[in-house]
Amino acid sequence: MSSMSRARVARRIAAGAAYGGGGIGLVGAAAVGVLLAEVRMAKRVVGNGHSPHPPSAEGLYGRAYGSRYGRASSSYGNAYDAPDDSPLRLVMLGDSTAAGQGVHRARQTPGALIASGLAAVAERPVRLRNVALPGAQSDDLDRQVALVLEDPAQVPDVCVIMIGANDVTHRMPPTRSVRHLSATVRRLRTAGAEVVVGTCPDLGTIELVQQPLRWLARRASRQLAAAQTIGTVEQGGRTVSLGDLLGPEFEQNPRELFGPDNYHPSAEGYATAAMALLPTVCAALGLWPADEERPDVSRREGFLPVARAAAEAASEAGTEVTAAMPTGPRGPWALLKRRRRRRVPVSDPAPNTAAEAQPGAQ
Repeated sequence: MSSMSRARVARRIAAGAAYGGGGIGLVGAAAVGVLLAEVRMAKRVVGNGHSPHPPSAEGLYGRAYGSRYGRASSSYGNAYDAPDDSPLRLVMLGDSTAAGQGVHRARQTPGALIASGLAAVAERPVRLRNVALPGAQSDDLDRQVALVLEDPAQVPDVCVIMIGANDVTHRMPPTRSVRHLSATVRRLRTAGAEVVVGTCPDLGTIELVQQPLRWLARRASRQLAAAQTIGTVEQGGRTVSLGDLLGPEFEQNPRELFGPDNYHPSAEGYATAAMALLPTVCAALGLWPADEERPDVSRREGFLPVARAAAEAASEAGTEVTAAMPTGPRGPWALLKRRRRRRVPVSDPAPNTAAEAQPGAQ
């Protein structure tokens, strides 16, 4: 499918989500029966990953920055400097990937990795909260965002959402999926939080999944990811494509980047995803170097209609899409960026004190 065709499909799904449609499918009706049969077979082989106890990484990261500096003063130009050293608030929402399913240590989860990296860049403590639920579909985001916003005095500075895989495997209509995600982004942005969405991963890269599921799952995943991008950007959030992170890199190194169940990422896989999300999280908070905010034509960055940007991002790992211009003749425009992934020095790989981590964190 060409980029323009993917853009048209994504725009139709997003429009259906916005205007109440619900019948737009991800793949042709004739393929649905085969897809469902193959999904069931694959789940029996690789496991469904529904362990009830993913490691908890909630707690305070970068405590040393508060005690050493008193007031944070990031060398990157911290737009969030405060008169005290109160922690930045980071919240993870979504499914098992956001929860860190598949690893055994709290410090290996994406939330912990992003929190410690953010603390190092901001030179300021970061308090991590995780409300993600293994097995969640996008309709669970309504419940999760209610938890996040239940205390108006504790609105997060930034929220990271990772969702979509279960929507594909459970046949949630993509318009419904995008509608729930868009509403979540809108509620969080209205409350004052920045929002970064890691879009639907490429389910066609699960090692033991065979054709025709591999092709169908890849197509469905990318269509949903592109539609998620449109819905998110139109509500003021940013997206990072996880599709190809769970694509070429995972496909080339399945033994290394998938966990023991061959379904969820391993520690190395989560690190790869977290380092793709971290620059966008920092940029959303005004913490990334200013010279990297300008589009670089040598990396094929630039301004595009949001549907085209979404379609391109769905096909390439780590690609960021954020709103850029008011609506024009071809709809809203967005900035597409392929940020360089950096190994930011981490402040600490796990909560500094066991008392500040939930029981069971390792």
